[in-house]
Amino acid sequence: MTVSFIVFLAPLPTFYNIYKKKSTEGYQSIPYVVALCSAMILIYYVHLKGDMRDVIIINAIGVFIETIYIVFYIFYAPKKAKVQTIKLLLLFVVVGYGGVFLVAQFLLKGAIRTTIVGWISIAFSVCTFVAPLGIMRKVIKTKNVEYMPFLLSLFLTISAVLWFIYGLTKKNVVIYAPNILGFTFGVVQMVLYVVYKNKKESNVTKEQKLSEVLQNHVIILEDGKKLTQLTQEQIIDIWKLGTLIYSEKLNASAAEVDNNRPNIQTN
Repeated sequence: MTVSFIVFLAPLPTFYNIYKKKSTEGYQSIPYVVALCSAMILIYYVHLKGDMRDVIIINAIGVFIETIYIVFYIFYAPKKAKVQTIKLLLLFVVVGYGGVFLVAQFLLKGAIRTTIVGWISIAFSVCTFVAPLGIMRKVIKTKNVEYMPFLLSLFLTISAVLWFIYGLTKKNVVIYAPNILGFTFGVVQMVLYVVYKNKKESNVTKEQKLSEVLQNHVIILEDGKKLTQLTQEQIIDIWKLGTLIYSEKLNASAAEVDNNRPNIQTN
């Protein structure tokens, strides 16, 4: 239970970083939304099962913490990320959990209800471990691990091992089965972190350094008004556009030189 509590608290450095920069930057909300839905369904399953009170307690704490994370994320996220997060909440919590609860509560009875909810809980638990795949792909693509915190991967792996053992002792497949996948993904994330943690000269790092420099300067327009402070995403887009324009001008200049070069004929 203690390790699971630490897993829920592991993203705190991430959200402290979001608070300092007043932006969610490249962080994604889907792992927290899926974790919230998974914890809610697992609580319902254990309630139907009638035992494992400690599972209910830790997941109730998890629901509370994940809710705080999501609210915090929405507060600092740009408009597009806000809308996406709200859509995810509607999909997973309202449609997903709400649908499972209504169908199970009013259309299913007895052991069949418990079994079906259990397998649905396994599916959502698997989604919890699969959710970071997007972040893992981003790490491989950018060769930068900033948006994949190592502590979260470490404690996720430890937690998966302990819950797997707990599920075996209880002979409950709903508890131990998903944690096999959790352990696997946790190890993969830590390997990626070790491989890419020293790739400090990636394009993402250079863009972030540039944005930090620009954010420390105030741009004054000709009429004396200050330009509205740009977000890091806008600064990076401007930098990319400037690089593209410069590259095109350079290619055009080179082509013009080639066209104006006199042809030298040899006898």
